[in-house]
Amino acid sequence: MEALIHSYDPDREYFFVEGCHINELGNTDSDEALSIAQARLEPGKTTRWHWLRDTVERYVLLQGRGSVEVGELPPADVGPGDVVVIPPGVRQRITALGDRDLVFLALCTPRFEVANYVDVQDEMDEQ
Repeated sequence: MEALIHSYDPDREYFFVEGCHINELGNTDSDEALSIAQARLEPGKTTRWHWLRDTVERYVLLQGRGSVEVGELPPADVGPGDVVVIPPGVRQRITALGDRDLVFLALCTPRFEVANYVDVQDEMDEQ
């Protein structure tokens, strides 16, 4: 691995099918062990139920308030400074509460790859 500096660029933010805005802060072939993305969820919005294949994801809450649902755990309110750990293959979604955007870092090990994203919203709707 080589030393790198990734400069923040707000114009790199894009809308992901999961239902939130993503800015990849670090997700490159040169660091396959970890990816870091800033996620932004608008007030009142909820991401789609999904899970990640072969990837541990951690949310580090930076701004706003939310309600997170992970696996069989009861929904939990989260806010700045809270960390949510989501093992591979465990369903998850998060809702932005209040009138501010919910902003958090998504740290994935190994790094996030779209091929490992599994949408299970339809399955959850049927239950």
